[in-house]
Amino acid sequence: MSRVMAPSRSLLSRPAFLARKPVVSVIRLQGQITNSARGLDDPSMGPAIDRAFAKRPVAVALQINSPGGSPVQSSLIAARIRRLADEKGIPVLAFCEDVAASGGYWLATAADEIFVDPGSLIGSIGVINAGFGLQGTLEKIGAERRVHTAGRSKSFLDPFRPEKPEDVERLDRWLTQLHQVFIDHVKSRRGSRLKDDPDLFTGEIWIGRHAVEVGLADGVAHLHPEMKARFGDKVRFRRFGPKKGLLNRFGARIVSDAMAEIDDRLAFGRFGL
Repeated sequence: MSRVMAPSRSLLSRPAFLARKPVVSVIRLQGQITNSARGLDDPSMGPAIDRAFAKRPVAVALQINSPGGSPVQSSLIAARIRRLADEKGIPVLAFCEDVAASGGYWLATAADEIFVDPGSLIGSIGVINAGFGLQGTLEKIGAERRVHTAGRSKSFLDPFRPEKPEDVERLDRWLTQLHQVFIDHVKSRRGSRLKDDPDLFTGEIWIGRHAVEVGLADGVAHLHPEMKARFGDKVRFRRFGPKKGLLNRFGARIVSDAMAEIDDRLAFGRFGL
């Protein structure tokens, strides 16, 4: 008499109440993009981004609220997100809040789809350099500035000296080159979705639905309702961001954090926020 073998545990279907719920990893990208630890940069965000993709979610959602900043750090963060998305085959969706401008919009282009709020400020595809002219200030207080260089181009746009036409020309050349890098990147990511609008790459800002109309975004939607519409009401959200060290949590960097807050306020203030 032959024995009937019981099915192995691996062949048994998992009870419905134990079925794995879909998980969306949420990465928050908030504030200025800088080349220091006080804002968004690749070294501080990299581990959080890596962890978000390592959990094998059904999707990664980017919550973006940034007025921009360093073009290189914008590129590095976006490239890391894009690289992991392609390697693991995980869709990425960006949800823009108050503002995703300049470098903030660069971050948004890391996503396969970009969504906005009706009041979001989107775009500002341009490059800016700002400073102060302080010539004559030192003389008024009886001080003398001493600068010694080796190399014709080493001293550049010294704020305590009058602007030189050749310095301004060189700066314009740099800004134009950086602007073209930004334009090429946006075109490579948005492709045929971009409309033929003469103001698209002038640094202009579009609000909500108008950003969708010119192809900078794909729709008006908020993160939770959109993810539930796609993956069901039982979808879970795991949030990822930079880890704060022990000293940070106990207020050892209060002054540094206050300065970062002031910088953020000034940057957001350019957009009336």
